[in-house]
Amino acid sequence: MSDAAKPHPHLTVTRDGAVLTVSLDNAARRNAQTPSLWAALAAAATGLDPDVRVVVLRGEGPSFSAGLDRGMLAPGGVPGEVDMVAMAADSAEAAAEVIEDFQRGFSAWATVPAVVVAAVQGHAIGAGFQLALAADLRVVADDVQFTMRETSLGLVPDLAGTTPLVSLVGVARALEICATGRFVGASEAVAIGLANVAVSVDALEATTADLVAALLAAPEAALRELKPLLRSAASADRETQLRLEREAQGRLLHGLAGLLPR
Repeated sequence: MSDAAKPHPHLTVTRDGAVLTVSLDNAARRNAQTPSLWAALAAAATGLDPDVRVVVLRGEGPSFSAGLDRGMLAPGGVPGEVDMVAMAADSAEAAAEVIEDFQRGFSAWATVPAVVVAAVQGHAIGAGFQLALAADLRVVADDVQFTMRETSLGLVPDLAGTTPLVSLVGVARALEICATGRFVGASEAVAIGLANVAVSVDALEATTADLVAALLAAPEAALRELKPLLRSAASADRETQLRLEREAQGRLLHGLAGLLPR
C-alpha cells in the first residue's frame, strides 16, 4: 500500500513499506529547482522515518532536473522565493549564510540511515547533477546528460556536490567537467564511476526497482552499518577507519549472538 504527500507544489513523496520515493514533479519546466524545493527536500531527509530502508530520488517527465530555475537569477527573482540577486548584493558573508540553508536539501541525504538511489534520465544540470550526487547510488538512462554549468555563469557548484564528485571521479576529472561545463553521457558516467549502471529509458524504472529489491534483501542491520562505514572511508585516517570497522562489526556480532541458542 502506498501513501503519497505533497510537501511542495513541485515535489511528491510516496511511501510504500520500507521504500520512500521522492519525485520532482514539475515536468513542464524540466523539474527546475528553487530554494523552497530545497527546503522541502531537506525536511524530507531530516524527517525520514527510521523504518525507511531505501529512498529513491527521481524526476517526472523527460528530464531528471534542468537545475536552478533561471528566474532566480533575474532582478526580483521568482515570486515567493529568496531574491538571490538582492541577497548577493548585500554581502558575500550574507550570501554564504543563506546558501548554507540551501545546501541542506542535498547534504542531508548522505547522513540518513537509508540507502539513497537516484534514478536519472535526460538532463541533470547544475542543481540536478548535484541532487543525483546527493544519492548513494545512481541508475541512469542512456539519454542522461550530466553537466555542471555553474562555472560558465561565473559561479561554482555550491549545493554539496563537490565532495561526492571528487570522491567518485577524482580531482582532475571533476575540475575538467566543472570548468568546461561539458555533458557527460551514460556510457562515460558508468566508465568513470559516476553511475552504477546505464539502461534504456524504458528500463530505468524496472532496473531501479530491481536494485531497490536487492537492497531490501540485504540484512537490514548490516546495510545500516555499511553505508556510514563506507562513506567515512573516503576521508578518515587509517586508524580511525579500522576502529570504525571493528566497532561496527562488534555491534553486528553482538546482535547475531543474541539470536543463537545457548
